[in-house]
Formats: sequence, structure tokens, C-alpha cells
Amino acid sequence: MVEKIILIVLDSVGIGELPDAKDYGDEGSNTLGNMAKALGGLDLPNLEMLGIGKIEPIVGISPDIAPKGFYGKMAEVSAGKDTTSGHWEIAGIITDKPFPTYPEGFPDEIINAFTKEIGRKILGNKPASGTEIIKELGEEHIRTCCPIIYTSADSVFQVAACEDVIPVPELYRMCEIARRILSASGGHNVGRVIARPFIIQEGKYIRTERRKDFSVLPPSSTILDSALEKGYEVIGIGKIGDIFAHRGLSLEIHTAGNDEGVSQTINCIKRKTKGIIFTNLIDFDMKYGHRNDVKGYAQALKEFDNRLPEIMDAMGSEDILAITADHGCDPTTPSTDHSREYVPLLVYGCSLGMPKSLGIRKTFADLGATVAEALSLPQLTCGESFLGELITGG
Repeated sequence: MVEKIILIVLDSVGIGELPDAKDYGDEGSNTLGNMAKALGGLDLPNLEMLGIGKIEPIVGISPDIAPKGFYGKMAEVSAGKDTTSGHWEIAGIITDKPFPTYPEGFPDEIINAFTKEIGRKILGNKPASGTEIIKELGEEHIRTCCPIIYTSADSVFQVAACEDVIPVPELYRMCEIARRILSASGGHNVGRVIARPFIIQEGKYIRTERRKDFSVLPPSSTILDSALEKGYEVIGIGKIGDIFAHRGLSLEIHTAGNDEGVSQTINCIKRKTKGIIFTNLIDFDMKYGHRNDVKGYAQALKEFDNRLPEIMDAMGSEDILAITADHGCDPTTPSTDHSREYVPLLVYGCSLGMPKSLGIRKTFADLGATVAEALSLPQLTCGESFLGELITGG
């Protein structure tokens, strides 16, 4: 009987272009493979031990070991390559239409409706790095009291404001207004509206931890909803609660970065409860992928790899660990956007059978279907469970 299923999403850690990558401008993308080539190899002994080198060739990682985990890769069926659709697909929802993005900024109809309701003009309205745009427009924001609006390669409407100029509750109210306008507009229903408060310290603009996401609701039930309804504990760590619009979770734990995310995951594994622990480790994507920081990305992977034995040691004999990703974000390419890639799939558990290849899964939802079967939840409408392969092994 499975006690806990731990799902860890290494945000943006893709493992090679999907067959339709050319439709997204992502031919040649391979987040793990290209980083390894650029650096002359990656040193990830614990992920290697689970079998990551047997999925695809990765310089520095052996494909010839006898793995302690099951290994494979998963293709995304959903349209797009964003955080929301990737996580939703893992949980059992296929997104047929990609969430809208705004490389030229938001249209007048949205901005005019927003400024009318908040009673202020806005600054920005363009794609930008969050840290760079507050440096660029911070002084004008202080002078005019106008919020800074920006977006990114993701489907996001971000509202930045200094906490001393626009109090955080008022910033949240503005984001609620934006969420309502975008949701009612039909074609502009972005995945997330994000409040981005910042402060000024010694002349520098510094984002605070009072960020808040206002996400679009999942269109149907997920494995999280089903598990919660059955009485399981369902814990979302990192930005999982934001991605699922705070639905289907018994506990949300927000974190400041990967290291805290791992620590909180270990703490939750040790709890004497049954259910799902769903963790997103955002630093790979946010700090390194989007900034094309190859060395920083590789170091973050090494830091996760160093802590992987702690995660495994905390597990009970009937627990299952699955490590995967939600999309790619190849830092070696000129693009700073996400990339349309396969994602790795590594599964470990003391009570599972002899490790073997899980092959190429047709959809991320195969993982969700496996969780559903393992916890005796209602069968998903998409995805094929591989629980039988985990039990029988090689």
C-alpha cells in the first residue's frame, strides 16, 4: 500500500527537443544535454545513480550503471511550453489552446480597462526582466505613483510597485482587478497575474517575498482534487498553490528558493500522513534558464543532486518519489524563453520492483495516471498508468 507519493518538478530541466519543437522556434534545444556539452560535462552522481544518464546521452554522466531508479522521458501533449500547462498536464489536464503571451505588451483594450478601474496610469507594458524593469522605471514610479506593468515569455500580467508608494493590500487589489478583466476578455485570459512588491534599500530596488499570484482556475478536476476528496493530505510546496489557483491542497508552503523547497519537502516526507507532496523548484527556470546563466544553472543542479540522498533517506518503505520537469529552458541558446522539450522521468521507491526503462511516455499525464492508480483515485480521462511496470520491474 503506497503511503506517500512525492512529485518533485525541477522547473525547466528539459532533456531534448520534442518532435514539434520547430513549431515553437526551439529546434536544437536540450537543456541538460547542451549545458553538459557547454561545460565539458555535468557532475550529478545521485541523479546518475537513479538513471538519468540512461535516458539520453549527457556528457559527464554514465549510461552504463545499474540504476536504483526507473527512468524514461515524457512528451507534452498540451499546446504551449509554459509552467501552468506543464503542471496541469502532470495532474491530469490537457490544455488544447496555449495561454496567450504578449511580446509587444498588452493591447489598449486591456490597459484602458485596467487604468480606468484602478484610477491611475501605468508604466512599462512590455516584456522585461522583473529586476531590470524596476531599476529602469523605479524612479518614475516613485514620482508618479503609477504601477509598473510588464510581462515575460510566460503567460503573465505582472504588476510591480514599491510598498511605500502603493501598499501591498492595494497592489493585491489591483491584481484582482486585472485578473477579472483578463478572465472576462476571452482571448486574453493569461495563466497568472502576479503582484511584485519591492522596496528601496540603500538606493537599490529589491523585490520582497510578498509576491502573490492570481492564477486562472483549472478547467476540471485534477489528481490533487481527487486525493483531497478521498481524505489524503495534499501538500503543495513552492509555487504549486499558485499554479493550481490554491485548489486541491490541504497545505501550501511557499518557499524562497530551491534549498528551502528541498528542506520543506524532507520535513513533509517525515510527517506521519498519507497522500501527495508536490514540489516545484523554481530557481532553475527563474534565476538561470531565463537569464542564460549556464554555470549558475549547472551549480543549482549540483546543489539539488547533493541533497537528493536526504530526500531518499527520509522516505518510508512504501513511499514513491518521482522527479520530472514541466518544460525546458535551454540556457545555451540565444532565446531566454522556455523551450519545447521532453522532460526526464525518474522514479524511486524501496518497495518497487527491479528498475528498468519506462520508455518515452506519450504525455505528462502518464505520471498523474500512475499517482491516481497508486492511491486508488478515480481514473483520469487522459494518461496511461505505468504503476504495473513499477511493481513488476525488470
